[in-house]
Amino acid sequence: MSTSAATIDHLTDTLSALPLTSRRMFGEYALYLEGKTVAFVCDDTLFIKPTAGALALLPEVERGPAYPGSKDYIIGSEVLDDPELCARVLRVVASETAPPKPKKPKKPK
Repeated sequence: MSTSAATIDHLTDTLSALPLTSRRMFGEYALYLEGKTVAFVCDDTLFIKPTAGALALLPEVERGPAYPGSKDYIIGSEVLDDPELCARVLRVVASETAPPKPKKPKKPK
């Protein structure tokens, strides 16, 4: 099962206070803030990266794998009920996440 575009539209509308971007990958989506991956949306469910700050803000929240074989992520279903808290958590995740490594230039053929 894959995530629908309507789910991504709903998430970005709900969290419109953030400049979130998304990218489709393998039928699912990654959510980016400040160019950093902060969450995944798999099977129409939000999975937030479990950084130390995010876990401090959400100590009792449910966790589980985003996809088979993945580490446990924060399941964001309950967090989305409070968009301000969710936005705060995603900002903390972005601040604690290293920027992506620059891509190596392609070698000419």
